[in-house]
Amino acid sequence: MKKVVISHRLHDDGMAVLEKANVKVAITNNGDPKAMLPELLDAEGLIIRIGSIDRETMLAAKNLKVIGRPGVGVDDVDVEAATELGIPVVIAPGANTRSVAEHAFAFMFAAAKDMVHSDRELRKGNFNIRSSYKAFEIYGKTLGLVGYGHIGSVLAKMASGVGMKVVVYDPFVAPEAITEQGYQHETELNAVLKISDVISLHVPLTPKTKNLIGAAELKIMKSSGILINCSRGGIIDEAALAKALEENQIHSAATDVFENEPVTVDEPLFKYDNIIVSPHMAGQTKEAASGVATMAAEGVIAVINGERWKNVCNPKAYEHPRWNQ
Repeated sequence: MKKVVISHRLHDDGMAVLEKANVKVAITNNGDPKAMLPELLDAEGLIIRIGSIDRETMLAAKNLKVIGRPGVGVDDVDVEAATELGIPVVIAPGANTRSVAEHAFAFMFAAAKDMVHSDRELRKGNFNIRSSYKAFEIYGKTLGLVGYGHIGSVLAKMASGVGMKVVVYDPFVAPEAITEQGYQHETELNAVLKISDVISLHVPLTPKTKNLIGAAELKIMKSSGILINCSRGGIIDEAALAKALEENQIHSAATDVFENEPVTVDEPLFKYDNIIVSPHMAGQTKEAASGVATMAAEGVIAVINGERWKNVCNPKAYEHPRWNQ
């Protein structure tokens, strides 16, 4: 019987796909490569919900044919090694687009209305928090999007629908694809940071986007600006953000992701009232969790059975000799 290892249990709909495929499933409840390796030695498939996989582990897991990610982020997978070894990395594009865009949209309103801070203060008996006048209206304000992929484009429509102006920076998207939607295109990140009331990040974590928003960029933002991150931890320099929040350089921030996950109670950003946090759950709605789990499971089963599954981040893996035997 073929075997698939899962770092953590998938949504029931994804588990149902594996059950129907009649494969042996091993759930490690640990995404550390070394912890997963004993189960991977005789496995053909791996699905990583939380965790990572490196070259050393892939080389040791000689039967491994496919790696699945219930989402689109692959920064925790050594994709170069997987490609060299002919191991496709299955992703689930589009399945959580709406959920993540809605989360960023909710963050924007919650931050602009100072909702979470006011909630905490009211529970302490501070009714006068209502007179802090930190809340502001979204209508007529400018949303700056850093990244205009599936999620960014959906968020742009939402923001436009409530009367916001939209400005976009994405060097990988043709300017006309942005301007034809009625949005403003900027060729420089700093230009977007300078004119936007809300900045929302929607880019993958790569060496080029690591600490994309640091101390210099935070100083360019408006003092009344909001910074939102529903993409990946590490895109914002967290130490610089902490300093900016402490010194009230910006209005507030909201993040669903952290450089080191899972976070612990001593996370430095937790001590500031002008940041809203959530536990990397933007893509974890019922609908999205079902969609990404199903797509990842279906892709992994297909590749195990010899199919060249379309939704992979490294199609060059199919050029490996193992796919031409």
